[in-house]
Amino acid sequence: MRNSSREGDDVGIIGAGPGGLATAAMLAASGLRVRVYEAAPTVGGRCGRITEGEYSFDRGPTFFMMPYVLGEVFKAAGRRMEDYVELARLDPMYRLLMGRDGGGQPLRLDATQDIDEMARRIGEIDGADGRAFRPFIEHNRYKLRHSESILRNPMRTPLDLFSPRTWRDTLKVAPVLNPHLSVHDLLSKYFRNPFVRLAVSFQSKYLGMSPYDCPSLFTILPFIEYEYGVWHPIGGCNALMSALAEVATEHGAEIVTGTPVTALGFEGRRAVGVTAGGEFRRHDHVVINADATWAMKNLMPEGVRRAAAGRAYSDATLDAKKYSCSTYMLYLGVEGEVDLPHHTIYISGRYRENLEEIVSGSVLSEDPSVYVCNPSRTDPSLAPAGCSSLYVLAPTPNTKSSIDWAHEERAMRERVLDQVESRFGLEGIRRRVRAQARLTPADWRASNINFGATFNLAHNLGQMLHLRPQNRLKGFENIYLVGGGTHPGSGLPTIFLSAQISSRLLCERAGVAFTGDAPSPPETRATAPSPVVVGAG
Repeated sequence: MRNSSREGDDVGIIGAGPGGLATAAMLAASGLRVRVYEAAPTVGGRCGRITEGEYSFDRGPTFFMMPYVLGEVFKAAGRRMEDYVELARLDPMYRLLMGRDGGGQPLRLDATQDIDEMARRIGEIDGADGRAFRPFIEHNRYKLRHSESILRNPMRTPLDLFSPRTWRDTLKVAPVLNPHLSVHDLLSKYFRNPFVRLAVSFQSKYLGMSPYDCPSLFTILPFIEYEYGVWHPIGGCNALMSALAEVATEHGAEIVTGTPVTALGFEGRRAVGVTAGGEFRRHDHVVINADATWAMKNLMPEGVRRAAAGRAYSDATLDAKKYSCSTYMLYLGVEGEVDLPHHTIYISGRYRENLEEIVSGSVLSEDPSVYVCNPSRTDPSLAPAGCSSLYVLAPTPNTKSSIDWAHEERAMRERVLDQVESRFGLEGIRRRVRAQARLTPADWRASNINFGATFNLAHNLGQMLHLRPQNRLKGFENIYLVGGGTHPGSGLPTIFLSAQISSRLLCERAGVAFTGDAPSPPETRATAPSPVVVGAG
């Protein structure tokens, strides 16, 4: 039952992506009046759905991990996630096809959540690395366990690392963070075989970054897979968005689609409402779930931003930040079944060169890494009976590059399909395509994503914690951010954490009791010993 709202409790949320919908559900359950504005005709944002004939596809994220974090959102809204969402645990979690420099068949490795079995499979590649796998897992269990309070609380200044909620974990995790090391550097202390390092470093791509540049904190990403599993929501990740929208509306939130916000209204440093659908509507608080830097540049006058924060939010400063890579996408409705696991990832035999090409933005790789999601293997609801919906992704430079996608798109499509046929063993797949859609980095940019950077701002050390756009936008009284462009970062679990942080801050400012629990991570499988970094020799 929704609490009665008071004057000063009206919230406008820009964007019905995962962060916006989670925030709407929690704030409405906390008794606030909530209105969500979505430019697209349906909810989901980057977690939207693409439909081509009888085939359905997730537009963006397909990996779903740490389901307990979404469970916390439902609990804060007085609901049980399992009453709204059906999840299937995947085993194998994914198949890796690791290319060999110089050609030849890729090395195949199926990842399983069974730690002992995974150590055995790694040991077949390199015996010493197989023995190092469990210490690697234990080290990262410790690291995540003592990082979660930092990921669950606002970071406004370096002093927040030593707040009453975080200081114990900060002191415990600091000795093992190794901020001077990259993911690849830290993995080299555990594993000597380059294929094994690839198997536990490609996850940096979840952030749109290279493991050679990504801070070593993010070795927690593969650990999260092994600790909590990889899951498929029946109906795709967009089904999570529909469930959150349902819960939000049950609590009285209003979600209006096909209504883009074109401007925020201000009185000094205070936002007083939004212009949407050609009309101005007043709000006491504004939550931005649009792409963070795009929204600042396009919805907030630069003069207002400069008055609030100097040059920190100027167009030039925002554009000069480091951004993630982008992606080229194919959504293929295929006749017949496809003999691939739910997730399969081909890693280029020229991986480091491939990554450098993406960062430099000068050329498109001749041997691109490619990811194929085959959800129909798990979930027949996404394609006609006996057919398959294939989601195909290739990381690419973002639109800061000089690549002309109107000119290059056709060649990129053929190159990606060549990889699908030759590397994934799906010869003749072109002849089986019955429906298709495509998205280029230029299309991502046209959907209001700055530089088409599908994974948001990069997660380098200069753009993390308090140096990332903050959950309550610095310099403004009542503007909040949720999504991958704010703390704690990109990926569905961290986006749901950002929604919890921002919702809690907004409720505190409004003088309303937040229905969510105080931040507290779940118990992991076992209490980790003191972390030990082993040398791979």
